[in-house]
Amino acid sequence: MDYRKRGEKASSNHGSSSIGGVKMKEHDRVVLKCELPDQGLEAGDVGTIVHIYKNGEAFEVEFVSLDGETTVLATVSSSQVRSVHRREITHARQMETNLTT
Repeated sequence: MDYRKRGEKASSNHGSSSIGGVKMKEHDRVVLKCELPDQGLEAGDVGTIVHIYKNGEAFEVEFVSLDGETTVLATVSSSQVRSVHRREITHARQMETNLTT
């Protein structure tokens, strides 16, 4: 999915949007609500918004391993993620290494 308009380049400004009434902005953490098996992601995986498309219709989200390596950069719709809730904790799991790109 490419949510950019034809010729639009990714902006470097810090945009913001709203998910479920919660204002989301670049660098906020979000929780994936569904599996993205082609990218090795599972519901509950936590990522960071690195870009907001079309006033929050979609987000570019970076998923990082615990040692700091970017494992997946995914474009997701706003319905596929939610904001992090108070008192939630992260859970470690091993990523598949033989995914198709």
